[in-house]
Amino acid sequence: MRVESLHLYPIKSTAGLDVAEVTVQPWGFEGDRRWAVIGPDGNRLSVQRHRGLMRVRAVPTPAGLRLAADSAAPLDVAFPVGGPRVPVQLSGLDSAVLACGAAAGWLSALLGADARLVWLDDPHLRPVRPSKGGRPGDPLSLADNTPVLLTSQASLSRLNDWIVDEAVARGELPSAPLVIGRFRPNIVIDGDVPFAEDGWSGVRIGGVEFRFASVCDRCAVTTIDPSSLRNGKEPVRTLAKHRKWDGQIWFGASLIPVSRGSVRVGDPVEVTAGNLSRAPRGPLRPH
Repeated sequence: MRVESLHLYPIKSTAGLDVAEVTVQPWGFEGDRRWAVIGPDGNRLSVQRHRGLMRVRAVPTPAGLRLAADSAAPLDVAFPVGGPRVPVQLSGLDSAVLACGAAAGWLSALLGADARLVWLDDPHLRPVRPSKGGRPGDPLSLADNTPVLLTSQASLSRLNDWIVDEAVARGELPSAPLVIGRFRPNIVIDGDVPFAEDGWSGVRIGGVEFRFASVCDRCAVTTIDPSSLRNGKEPVRTLAKHRKWDGQIWFGASLIPVSRGSVRVGDPVEVTAGNLSRAPRGPLRPH
């Protein structure tokens, strides 16, 4: 198995950035999901309600970020320095972040809502929850549950086959195959066996070790086409039939870095065992 593609999401819920190489830190990829967009109540703006977030392209710079969108002029924003911390609620975790006031007007005009950009300067302030596979000292960016999400093309191909089979059984014309971007992964591998990642205990990619935390539970964001921003019923409808247990639907492997280093497109992927392991949350199901 090898790495097929790598992806950063500098601002949570915004467009992904395809990269050829990443630096892996204990809290995930360097530059990944350290920023988020919140409303005046301190809660993250939902991409289901504010789909324009997916049109925002953010590129890390030495001083901060460069923001771009088709309907707005580019904007350079700097890392906030000092100032009071802003309490926010992200994925069930209280977080203390720094506000970047310079981006508020740009984002509010683009989204048609009162919006602020915030930055998590210290991921150690936000630990991975034990229920998501965290151990004491595991830091987290502004990602939902774990630092890194891995998916495989083999699993996506099986899912797309299921979607076609289900459509034919209903007497419908199959929709276009889903793209892996629906699932917003950090690492995409080619893979040989669909959903083999369910049973991993750990993985080495290039020279970096990752611990398997859990199979990744999925939400309705996956039903939004990242190109058209239109909603559909897939993949939730089909995953609910083939990949549902413990009241959730599952796709992808949530990973926690065990070592630091660089990962590149084309790097070999080796499944490991031993003291990296933690049993996946929820029993494995046949595929």
